Amino acid sequence: MNYDKMYGLLGKSLGHSFSKDYFTKKFSELNLDYSYQNIELENISDIIPFIKKNKNLKGFNVTIPYKEEIIPFLDEVDLTAKEVGAVNTVKIEDGKLIGFNTDVVGFKKLLDKTPSHQVTKSPSLIFGNGGASKAVQYVLNKKGIPYKIVSRAFKLGMRNEELGISYEELNITGFEPYSIIINTTPVGMYPNVNECLELPYSTANEQMVFIDLIYNPEETLFMKKGKAQGAATYNGMTMLHEQAEAAWEIWRS
Repeated sequence: MNYDKMYGLLGKSLGHSFSKDYFTKKFSELNLDYSYQNIELENISDIIPFIKKNKNLKGFNVTIPYKEEIIPFLDEVDLTAKEVGAVNTVKIEDGKLIGFNTDVVGFKKLLDKTPSHQVTKSPSLIFGNGGASKAVQYVLNKKGIPYKIVSRAFKLGMRNEELGISYEELNITGFEPYSIIINTTPVGMYPNVNECLELPYSTANEQMVFIDLIYNPEETLFMKKGKAQGAATYNGMTMLHEQAEAAWEIWRS
């Protein structure tokens, strides 16, 4: 079937994604002859021949692992996306690829849902340092919320205090000094729902907020372990919806 316009989601493995259903439903409700397709590519460079082949492609979202890798293939990058260092939305206009970051909008809306007295505490922890993490860092910086990045690139005893901490160090110190615990990694995402980061969950408490950017499943093992200690928990569904709506506004503008 030939559609008037085509949009899509660029990634490597998209079985977990709800984006196609979300936009397909939206286009139907708006009575638009548009399609939304999963664009699964093994190599990011394959996006150029894909675009040339699909002349009616007007824009696409970008997910793991291409939010940073897509940037060299773009003609223009929005100021916010440039500051973040990652792109999750691309608009195709007059043959040009223009990159944006609507994850920033999505995470800000998600963070606004969390209890205000907890959000103002400091510092916070961010697990992962990829494209989604960079959007989270951008929002926390704008809100003046200090944070530490937990990465496997950091090793116990290394001089990386300003950048973040190692998993080994966190398992020694525990969660006690932190208020917002944010998972930006894909660990625990469908179909690997019985997996979670190996963390000192027993040191969490009711004053903390556990945020998992994963939305499939709705409650990850990471969230369950935080909730068992009394922490408030939030998944990435709000972020998904808000960033999708922001992307739609960009495409239709």
